[in-house]
Amino acid sequence: MKTACLISTGTELLLGTTNDSNSVFLATSLLERGIKVIGKTVVGDSRETIKMAFASALGLADMVISSGGLGPTRDDLTKEVACQVMGCEMAINQAEVKRLEDYFARRQRPMPESNLKQALFPAEAEIIFNPLGTAPGMYLKKDNKVLILLPGPPREMEHMFKNEIEPRLERDFPQAVNRVIRKTIKILGPGESQLEKILDGVIDDSPELSMALLAVDGEIHIKLTADGQDINHSNGLMEKACQSIKEALGRHIVGYDNDTLLSVVAACLANTGKKLAVAESCTGGLLAKMITDLPGSSEYFWGSVTSYSNEAKMLYLNVKQETLEQYGAVSPEAAREMAQGMQKQSGADLALSITGIAGPDGGTKDKPVGLVYICLAAGEFLQVKEMHFVGNRESIRILAAKTALDLLRRYLKNGG
Repeated sequence: MKTACLISTGTELLLGTTNDSNSVFLATSLLERGIKVIGKTVVGDSRETIKMAFASALGLADMVISSGGLGPTRDDLTKEVACQVMGCEMAINQAEVKRLEDYFARRQRPMPESNLKQALFPAEAEIIFNPLGTAPGMYLKKDNKVLILLPGPPREMEHMFKNEIEPRLERDFPQAVNRVIRKTIKILGPGESQLEKILDGVIDDSPELSMALLAVDGEIHIKLTADGQDINHSNGLMEKACQSIKEALGRHIVGYDNDTLLSVVAACLANTGKKLAVAESCTGGLLAKMITDLPGSSEYFWGSVTSYSNEAKMLYLNVKQETLEQYGAVSPEAAREMAQGMQKQSGADLALSITGIAGPDGGTKDKPVGLVYICLAAGEFLQVKEMHFVGNRESIRILAAKTALDLLRRYLKNGG
């Protein structure tokens, strides 16, 4: 697999006033073309640090792609320094001078002399047209390395990459994209360290197959990339890896690639024709929002009750006062009665309830922040799950809502 390093230049990126969205876009786009990003550097507008970044990146990877620093000002140093590191002399390109003059003429503005630096290029470089700004990019092959320079504004950079860089990569590296297979397996349940332990030895230690774990809102996404000798070899590697992971983690697998926990649950509900109702306390309606964010949810979602206070739990869900007095609102008993009350009030086939302590206040030694009880009611079937979540208020609520959905998913996947 061909490798790449990314360099983002701009002091504003280091200060945190601007997000480095360019490297995320480039890394994803390159992987789709069978090119693996092995390093990323963010540097300010300093000649020495930019020079060090390019020298290091060119020593590590087959190609280096930078964004930013191609403007006309004194601190736009990327092209000058990169060409110096590559050992390329730059000269004025008259066609680019004419393009710049036309650009300013169309806007009835005089062209500052400083803009002429944007027309400096090595003779061997391919100049990348920028229809959305004044800064052209550059594509240079030399000494078995590829140097790609793109402007910093994401709108300009993305347009140029899709329309100018991708065709050149396909021309120069056609074999890469034709053999690379990628798959994402989404897991809910085990934590990242626990998952690593479970998967230890499951995936063969092979340079042709790579695996990365990514934590996403309580889920762990297993990112697999197979880069075999050809497409058939890659498919074989991927099928074997996926089967091994399925055998190790079957019940924890939410879905693959574009599947989401909600889309999987929605499909199960739609296929069975069952209706769902939910009763929420600590999540404050978040679960209902997640469900109704999906178009067509009225087909299987009856509705919800946000019973934040004890009075609401008693009035709308028939939770007994003695239950609240003896066990408290955050208890398996309260969660059970909330789900039963919700199912009775709605007439739905299934009911989920959530009650807990999202924090940051309200916790005690016996009932700390992060303690959540979730109950699934399905006719005579009742299941209560006790969870201990860690994080801030928002993360605890997200984890509680997702765990409730996952409890329902497992029930439906097991045929009820």
